[in-house]
Amino acid sequence: MKLDILAFGAHPDDVELGCGATIAKEISLGKKVGIVDLTRGELGTRGTAETRDQEAAEAAKRLGVSVRENLEFADGFFVNDREHQLEVIRMIRKYRPEIVLCNSIDDRHIDHGKGSKLVSDACFLSGLVKIDTMFDGDDTWQEPWRPKFVYHYIQWKDLKPDFVVDVSGFMDAKMHSIDAYATQFYDPKSDAPKTPISSQNFYDSLIYRSRDLGRLIGVEHAEGFNVERYVAVKQLDDLI
Repeated sequence: MKLDILAFGAHPDDVELGCGATIAKEISLGKKVGIVDLTRGELGTRGTAETRDQEAAEAAKRLGVSVRENLEFADGFFVNDREHQLEVIRMIRKYRPEIVLCNSIDDRHIDHGKGSKLVSDACFLSGLVKIDTMFDGDDTWQEPWRPKFVYHYIQWKDLKPDFVVDVSGFMDAKMHSIDAYATQFYDPKSDAPKTPISSQNFYDSLIYRSRDLGRLIGVEHAEGFNVERYVAVKQLDDLI
């Protein structure tokens, strides 16, 4: 299956939190989108790897993505080395996306920055013809593939975006997918330990950040992204 967009997250729920509305919008425009989680989030204070597997599957269903996979790297301890790069390269070559979305370049959780760099590096290496990879469970060699664009969504830290996407009308879809992670986010009836992302303030911040970014570009809601290279336009009025 060839995808238009492949979104990577260090943990289940990273993608939904960082760019869920953008994904919902792209799917509504007919794009095929997939998600690859690097870990199962097994070190998370709340929930278990098993409950997070179930929640991730439900969130993917709600968001309408075409496929979701998990590479089962070690939560908190994966590194950006050859072994991990090759696993990410296999995913990129398997789905051949034009666009890759990945974790924040810099963030509170150490896995986010690591995941960002790992995926970004793998996107470059995936285009090199002398790196050989095979499809999982198959003796077929994969063809090289390099995505045209690599964009980093914004997470906990309030980073200044390099560009923003108008996601007006798609925040409900984003929040509906996030609500699938019942163990992770605000629930006044829960007696689970409190975490930075389980507060009412964090949950509300997903809306007020999107409203603030929207305000700055004259729309209702927006999501921000960073890039490692210039974003180019063919002519001045390509910008809204």
